[in-house]
Amino acid sequence: MRPALRRRSVTDSAALNRFLAGVERRAFRMARLAVKDVDEAMDIVQDTMLTLVRKYADKGEGDWPPLFHRILQNRITDWHRRRIVRSRVMMVLGRSDGAEEVDPIQQVADGPAANPEYRVQLDAVSQRMAALVEALPHRQQQAFLLRTWEGLSVAATARAMRCSQGSVKTHYSRAIHRLRSELTELRPELPLDTGGRGP
Repeated sequence: MRPALRRRSVTDSAALNRFLAGVERRAFRMARLAVKDVDEAMDIVQDTMLTLVRKYADKGEGDWPPLFHRILQNRITDWHRRRIVRSRVMMVLGRSDGAEEVDPIQQVADGPAANPEYRVQLDAVSQRMAALVEALPHRQQQAFLLRTWEGLSVAATARAMRCSQGSVKTHYSRAIHRLRSELTELRPELPLDTGGRGP
């Protein structure tokens, strides 16, 4: 009995490690867009991963994505809340630390471009898209990233955001329409599907 339990534990641990390895880079990009600070984003993602391992390692693999993103979004929300409190305190004290925000937009090449002209055009669209996603209202940004980048269902996104499925659809639709209208001049044919990735 014990060897069987031990083998299952090893298997579950390996599956969890694979999940975390697969989601880490995308989670970091999401956090970086949300908090605009590389180091803070890294801390948020690491804390999210540790929390998932500590509290939900025994859950099924299908439960990990919504749980992970719910924890991630909670950490991001907490970060913004603390930032607001710090800003108010600094305002009362009448001083500022003068620190510059880290630019969250960093191009990462996923493969060789067909030609320099294509690369320039792709970079322009990518930079514009990243800036627009960063500028989205927080809830719209959450819905867009979870549905489009992570491919979560409406139900899983609702669990991660702790809201109704109707709210997810509304936030996602508004984000899509806003991005589509802003990107029309650069790339009218950009395939932003308002239907999402299924229920």
